[in-house]
Amino acid sequence: MNQPATSRARRALIACTLLCLAPLGHAQQVLRVTAIPDESPTELARKAAPLMKYLEAQLGVKVEYTPVTDYAASVEALVNRKVDLAWFGGFTFVQASARSGGKVIPLVQREEDTKFRSVFISADPAVQSLNDLKGKDVSFGSQSSTSGHLMPRSFLLQAGIHPDKDFRRVAYSGAHDATIAAVASGKVQGGALNISVWEKFVADKKVDTAKVRVIYTTPPYYDYNWSVHADMPAALRDKLAQALLALNPSTPEGKSILELQRATRFVPTKAENYKGIEAAARSAELL
Repeated sequence: MNQPATSRARRALIACTLLCLAPLGHAQQVLRVTAIPDESPTELARKAAPLMKYLEAQLGVKVEYTPVTDYAASVEALVNRKVDLAWFGGFTFVQASARSGGKVIPLVQREEDTKFRSVFISADPAVQSLNDLKGKDVSFGSQSSTSGHLMPRSFLLQAGIHPDKDFRRVAYSGAHDATIAAVASGKVQGGALNISVWEKFVADKKVDTAKVRVIYTTPPYYDYNWSVHADMPAALRDKLAQALLALNPSTPEGKSILELQRATRFVPTKAENYKGIEAAARSAELL
């Protein structure tokens, strides 16, 4: 009489254990990825698709790209482990690191991100320098954007220009391409954005450079990276980093993916690289 009861109890215990382990097993079979929404959703999806396919082949797991509505959502998604891998700007990485108590780890960055820059643009003939923006309407990107807000603001402050006091109006477009559109349409007389997006628009002839032009290019700083949560198993973290570092422009697949990512190659990075971003954020009272 006791054997069936014992057997049933054992089966129940095994079933319970399997149920408890199910989320972990699922997490190991699916790599969830997101990115800060610094461009339009369609452009982000276009850039992500080939890279997700490549990572699936390299890691042997399903890779899912999930867009988020704003920069803060990308931070919360990685901090709360709703995703496993996130494409952050320097400032969003600093926010995620602070929010997680240092448990967010930057894996790799594009070689370009070791010396990234922002540009200020204008279509107003009267605006030829940063000082000429005083009394004008000026747009940044997202408030949490490194290259579209934090660093441009930091360099303005260093130049003795306080955006909230010296500009007639400060706007936030939400994304780099939206900033270009706002300047081109005359909604604002100046805008700050990521130099790689600007150069891509120029190369694709999506902006009339006879009207919209760069009035100032910032000094270089560290920016974007791919980050993971410290709770990711070290073996998976290393395999993921190696897959990104292995992308090579000499192969058709590597060339295609790197071009979409606006990268010559990925290189290792570390949290210490973003101390300057953190200092700028604290100085601007944004952290």
